[in-house]
Amino acid sequence: MDEELSPSQAAARIGATTRSVQRWIASGRLSARRVGGRWRVASGVIDAFVAGEPRPGLPQPPIRAVFIANRGEIAARISRACRRLALRAIMPATDGPGALDLLDSDAVVAAALDAGADALHPGFGFLAENADFAEAVIASGIRWVGPPPAAIRTMGDKAAARRLAASLGVPVLAGYDDPDQSDIALVAAAERIGFPLLVKPAAGGGGKGMRTVRGGEALPDAIAAARREAAAAFGDDRLILEHLVVGARHVEIQVLFDQHGAGISLGERDCSIQRRHQKILEESPSPAVDEALRARLGEASLTLARAVGYVGAGTCEYLLDGRGRATFLEMNTRLQVEHPVTELVTGRDLVADQLDIAAGQPLRALGAAVAAREPAPGGHAVEVRLYAEDAEDGFLPAIGRVHALRWPTGDGIRVDAGIELGSDIGGRFDPMLAKIIAWGPDRTTSFERLAGALDRTVVLGVVTNLRFLRWLVRQPVVLAGDARTDVLTRIWPPDSWADETAIPAEAWSVAADALLAPGDAADPWAGGWRLNAARVVRLEADGQTHLVDTAGAPAAPGEPVTPALELVRVGDTVHVDLAGRSVAFRLAPPPDVDAAARTAIAHGVAGASGPVDVIAPMPGAVLTIHAAVGDDVAAGDPIVTLEAMKMEHAVVATMTGRIGNVLVAPADQVTRGQRLATIEP
Repeated sequence: MDEELSPSQAAARIGATTRSVQRWIASGRLSARRVGGRWRVASGVIDAFVAGEPRPGLPQPPIRAVFIANRGEIAARISRACRRLALRAIMPATDGPGALDLLDSDAVVAAALDAGADALHPGFGFLAENADFAEAVIASGIRWVGPPPAAIRTMGDKAAARRLAASLGVPVLAGYDDPDQSDIALVAAAERIGFPLLVKPAAGGGGKGMRTVRGGEALPDAIAAARREAAAAFGDDRLILEHLVVGARHVEIQVLFDQHGAGISLGERDCSIQRRHQKILEESPSPAVDEALRARLGEASLTLARAVGYVGAGTCEYLLDGRGRATFLEMNTRLQVEHPVTELVTGRDLVADQLDIAAGQPLRALGAAVAAREPAPGGHAVEVRLYAEDAEDGFLPAIGRVHALRWPTGDGIRVDAGIELGSDIGGRFDPMLAKIIAWGPDRTTSFERLAGALDRTVVLGVVTNLRFLRWLVRQPVVLAGDARTDVLTRIWPPDSWADETAIPAEAWSVAADALLAPGDAADPWAGGWRLNAARVVRLEADGQTHLVDTAGAPAAPGEPVTPALELVRVGDTVHVDLAGRSVAFRLAPPPDVDAAARTAIAHGVAGASGPVDVIAPMPGAVLTIHAAVGDDVAAGDPIVTLEAMKMEHAVVATMTGRIGNVLVAPADQVTRGQRLATIEP
């Protein structure tokens, strides 16, 4: 029997203020009744209100305004769904002065209250899988668009999720998920599991903090680095260990549950093509999953979700070994980045489903609404992620401003973008800029459409992985559906890549013409003015220097003519699109003998000797300095560790010698190409 509570008693029961409870009642968010002129709240109602699990039949006020606690493409995606449902979308500023810190739970809740939101969608990343944040949102009286905090707490903890899966008979990998997090315990567990293995954060996801360890000698450093990244990204440095399945497929099941206990599986996505344990290409359905396996994975996923009282959209991830045996990895208690491929093959709008579920709608009503809106198309969908990163330099993050932008259109093509012309791409956030998705009646058509869409995409001003993506979607192993999680380590980069992507003479020429156009702001005497002769300029691009004769002689008869190159000039820089890569051309400074000598030494030129520079390969913050002036180092020893976008990168010595100078300090912000230290022979 529910107890009737006054507002002050209800507040004490849930740890809120009396004023908050009174506000919830006045706004209609919390059901209450008047008894003798005073408000009374049933204990079961206040408990369900805080748990985010309204009881079936309990009337709920409609959602009218949604606060989007995120940024970039997912914020734009949620906003589109809100417009479709005639809801007001509230998107806070996340850059510049006065920007909202999306990792500050109290600030986000306060901003949502101030904006008059009655629901909050967390998107993915940031606080989306933070159970304490979900509880704070619910306690504030705002509807939480996501699973109950208890489900987040259980399934968001990879160690707890592994133990739950094992108890339910769902296979898991050999591993370690015990509370003892000492180095001694982790090392002992690794010896029992055997190598190779993965070191993974117990909290969070997205590949952050994961380390592949192939031998015991590398384990201590991997544990330390994984702890640092986990603490920085998730505020939790606990780790688990898992046996590494070499050559596995990565398959995941999308589930959807309403507040009344009903749940459905929406099929699988194949996410096997990855770099640094982060996905690059996803498709649905998987070429490796037949109807029988799909049914088994779907039932296992529904069983796991029901066990924690799941509500909303969630994803259970699995590995498939060479024999097709599946083992559970984790459950993501949020919307996935790759949700569009499921939407395109099912006809659902998963964000709209999330909002409808948060408003109390049953799944049967959602299914009817979807069927009336757009019939499920079936077919095949494939998606790639456009990142601000240099795939040709170890997938290191890149920064810059978008100076030219063109998205593809056409049959079956969808673009979920988080950038626009003029967007500044910095190192604070995840490097994903957009998702380009193609649907077709069959797998072959979807890949053909995607390849064409990528060919029509232009992004200038910041280096992206677009040229790599154009190459990837045409690879035989990908087109055959045979890709595994280690495919890129086997095929990328191809041996001929340097020759295929060398900067053509035409690019040097058009860049020189653009830089030296009449009325330009560059030095008119730069690079080799010559009396009664064609002007020669010295340009630099992608670490190369080239002398360009600006006479502009036409091509000889029969010589192939390169199609017009897309370019944009910004100040003293010309950004040229070379097969999808934004290459920045500038007038080069006069030759520097010392710099030339250092370059020769760094590249092992015979006869070259002297100190060599340790160069930052990416922009970021100096996290750790591993060597001091006078220390002896060997080639491959770490000198400086940089951090960008919550990921670490060790910059190592390129030669054996002694540290002659250290030019940076911890917490310094550095740019790509900046000197970090010098090594003397």
